[in-house]
Amino acid sequence: MLQRLVGAVGALLLLRVNNSDWLMDRSISLATSVPCVVAGVDEVGRGALFGPVVAAAVVLPDAALPLLSNIGVTDSKLLKQSQRLKLAEQIYQQAIECQIGLASAQEIDRLNILQASLLAMRRAILKFRVPPDLCLIDGNRPIPELTIAQQTIVKGDQKVLAIAAASIIAKVWRDALITRLASQYPAYDLAVNKGYGTAKHRQALQSKGPSTLHRHSFSPCQSGILSIQDKE
Repeated sequence: MLQRLVGAVGALLLLRVNNSDWLMDRSISLATSVPCVVAGVDEVGRGALFGPVVAAAVVLPDAALPLLSNIGVTDSKLLKQSQRLKLAEQIYQQAIECQIGLASAQEIDRLNILQASLLAMRRAILKFRVPPDLCLIDGNRPIPELTIAQQTIVKGDQKVLAIAAASIIAKVWRDALITRLASQYPAYDLAVNKGYGTAKHRQALQSKGPSTLHRHSFSPCQSGILSIQDKE
């Protein structure tokens, strides 16, 4: 059954063609015509220096697919912040379920960023009230120890509507978290850079050292490993 689910993906999902039609079908019809509930899964924050890596898992109803495609749901990296916020609101309204998972900076340091990203994805998926039949995962690495059928899709956030929706939800959620944390760590300009390594952020790391929520295993955070909280 698992092999049939995974093998059906390439044949029965609608691929984006000539920048118009998205791969956007949630229900994969098998030979037995059994409906299959599909979740799109993506993460954000892998390249940041501060804070967790965040994943979202999204299940969309068939009826919402044309609407979400028409209003411009796509890879979050291709959108402005204002666009992401508006689209996230629509995704939440239309989705059957959206879930968030994260892995902390400490877990990133302990596991490495790849394994922490996969862990965040797994946590998001395991929060579903009703587990999906199949998870479409952005990238080329399957999620370890996931008992649900899964299919990796390289550049899935540009090919699969549910994955694109997940990328937007994860990005908006993580940005909001970092913005809330910015007032606690004013030296790093987090409200602007959202934890990424801008020049101002790197300069603060050089002069003040990392905070306890920085990723100490990342090289820009290793100059003076004593945390800013410990210094004060």
